[in-house]
Amino acid sequence: MEKLGVIGGMGPEATAYYYDQVVRHTQAATDQDHIDMVILSCASMPDRTRAIQTGDARSLLTTMRSCVSLLEQAGCAHIAIPCNTSHFFYDQIQAFTGIPVIHMPREAVRETVLVGGARRVGVMGTDGTVASGVYARECEALGATCVTPPAELQASVMSIIYDDVKAGREPDLDAFDRVIGWFLDEGACDSVILACTELSVVSQYRRLPEAVLDAMDVLVRKSILLSGARYRA
Repeated sequence: MEKLGVIGGMGPEATAYYYDQVVRHTQAATDQDHIDMVILSCASMPDRTRAIQTGDARSLLTTMRSCVSLLEQAGCAHIAIPCNTSHFFYDQIQAFTGIPVIHMPREAVRETVLVGGARRVGVMGTDGTVASGVYARECEALGATCVTPPAELQASVMSIIYDDVKAGREPDLDAFDRVIGWFLDEGACDSVILACTELSVVSQYRRLPEAVLDAMDVLVRKSILLSGARYRA
């Protein structure tokens, strides 16, 4: 099996959840059946949404380059970044290294459109992810429509991410349900992607609706399979 590199810490709880899910979903009877991982919890990484909104990503990309270099030195064969918003900078990050970086938004959209058959895809993520169009471009490439919530509901999404999960509090499940309800009713979406790894934490508190796909789940499966281990559903 091959060693997996992870650029995490965006945020720390989401990274811890990602690692837990990789362990839980690896078909393993012994320690040696699990994959070797190098996890860099770079909590000091500059805020991704702010970098997109201000157009100043110099510090962020310098930090990313340093992380990539460390993972190269550690002999990693693939890199996973459990942070959707950071994929706005995917091309720059991939240019830092010859190691393949898993494109989480691309893999998530392929899952919901090519496998699930969705034509209208709701995206629930940070202001940075929504404004960057990273999911919209992937949907468009596959002939699907990307739908984002109105401003007042987007504010609720940001509150769940920043005021709740990143602040170490339980997510506001009522607010979460209101946004999902809008997507499936007024937004007429046939699938909703949780496009922020902080939102992945919601599944610790309740079962997600059938129409909801967590991009983190897709990244977990891809990480396991690319590393040469067996995936357990």
